[in-house]
Amino acid sequence: MMQINIQSFTFNAFQENTYLLFDAKNQAIVVDPGCSNADEEQLLLNAITSKNLELKAILNTHCHIDHVFGNAFLKRHFDVAIYTHRGELQTLEGAKATAEMFGFKRYEPSPLPTKFVEENDILNFGDLTFNVLFVPGHSIAHIAFYNEENHLLLGGDVLFKGSFGRYDLPGGNLETLKASITEKFFALPNETIVYSGHGPITTIGEERTTNPILMY
Repeated sequence: MMQINIQSFTFNAFQENTYLLFDAKNQAIVVDPGCSNADEEQLLLNAITSKNLELKAILNTHCHIDHVFGNAFLKRHFDVAIYTHRGELQTLEGAKATAEMFGFKRYEPSPLPTKFVEENDILNFGDLTFNVLFVPGHSIAHIAFYNEENHLLLGGDVLFKGSFGRYDLPGGNLETLKASITEKFFALPNETIVYSGHGPITTIGEERTTNPILMY
């Protein structure tokens, strides 16, 4: 089994989880960079540079403002591709207005993604390999990144420990979200560790039997 190291950060006023993943050869990716101020940006930058990591890509599970605050910062420092689903472009383009609505005066608009992915695409970054899952419902074209070998799922805002993503935002839909969870996430092995966009980690096994989405 190829070892994957994961470092998590909780950033911005929405308490969003940003993930830095790297392999034994120091190849790295950042998933959903939510750093929204200079201190948070420096914390993430130090984590990358202090380990001599080679950042290969920025991955966005979706493009709500709390998950893309740091896109421009990382792109400027490392000039790497931004990956997301093409269906999230409208959400990304509306992020500036959302930032202004919530009073985030410092938001630097994200560059446009340079790599668009689809369901079942395989992404390889050194020894970091992920299968793309298309899991809308929280946002219009939400995706997740699954590594079967290490039983880990970067699930964004679809499924949380004892909860699930909001569906009352533009592009959200409860029935669609429930289908994404039950048909895609709950089809994964019980031992799969879910790294969510907010809150603590959980497992598919725990959520398959206890998550309140089952009651809807």
